[in-house]
Amino acid sequence: MAAAAKTNGNKLKKAEKEDVKEHVRLRAPVVYEIVRKEGDTELARPASSLWWSGIAAGLCIGFSVVAEALLRTYLPDASWRPLVENLGYSVGFLIVILAREQLFTENTITAILPLMAERTSANLARVGRLWGIVFAANLAGALIFALFCTYTSAISEEVYGAMLDICRHMMENGRGEMFTRGIVAGWLIAALVWLMPSAEGAEFPMITLMTYLIAAGDFTHVIAGSVEAFLLVAESELGAARMFLDFTLPVLAGNVVGGTVLFALIAYAQVREEMA
Repeated sequence: MAAAAKTNGNKLKKAEKEDVKEHVRLRAPVVYEIVRKEGDTELARPASSLWWSGIAAGLCIGFSVVAEALLRTYLPDASWRPLVENLGYSVGFLIVILAREQLFTENTITAILPLMAERTSANLARVGRLWGIVFAANLAGALIFALFCTYTSAISEEVYGAMLDICRHMMENGRGEMFTRGIVAGWLIAALVWLMPSAEGAEFPMITLMTYLIAAGDFTHVIAGSVEAFLLVAESELGAARMFLDFTLPVLAGNVVGGTVLFALIAYAQVREEMA
C-alpha cells in the first residue's frame, strides 16, 4: 500500500510532463543530429536552388555594411560609437539566416557533419558541390550589391563615404591577420549554427549577439568582407588580384579552419561514442 501510494504521489499530470519536456535542455547528440539532418537536406537540394539562394544571401549580407555605415554617419563621433556602430553588422546576417538563405560559412559545419557520419567519396563530392555552388553564388551576390551601391544613387554620398571607410579599415589587416581573424569568425558562425536548435524563439538575439562579436572583434568573414572588398575594387582602390591574394584566400582558409577543422571536428568528437 505504501509503495502504491508513493508511486501515485510521483505521477505527473500530462500538462506537468509537457512542462518538464519544455525545460529539459537538448542533449549534445540531439543537437548534433538536428544539424546533421539539416546538412543532409542541404546537400540534396538541386543546384539551381542552391545557386539562387546563395545569390540572395550575397545580396542581403551587403546590408551589414550599409547598416554599419548608417550608424557611423548619424551617431556622434564619440569613444563609444564603434560599440554601437558594430550592431549594424548583424543586420545582413539576420536577414540571411532567418530567411533560410544559403551562406557559405554556415555550411562549414552543416555540410561536414553528414560527411563525418559517413566518410564516403560520394558524400565528399556532395560537400564539394555544395561549397562550390554556394561560395560562387555568395560572391556573385556580394559583387552585384557592391556595384549597385557604387554606380547608382541609392546610397547617399555621406553614407557611401562611411562604407568606404569601413572597407579601408578591413583591408589594413595583413594576410596573417586575415587568416587568424577568419578562424575566430568561422568558429563563431559554426557555434551559432550549433546553438540555433536550442534557441527556442530566441533566434533574433542569438544571431545578433554572435555576429556582433565578429564585428566588435574585427574578425573577418569571407562573404560579408567580400562586399567591402568589392566596393574598393569598384572604386579602383584595390586590384582584383590583390583582393584575391590578400583577402579572399586567407579569410576563406580561416573561416574553413574555424568552422570545419576546429568546431565541426570537436562537435563530432563529443558525441561520436553516444551516436554509435
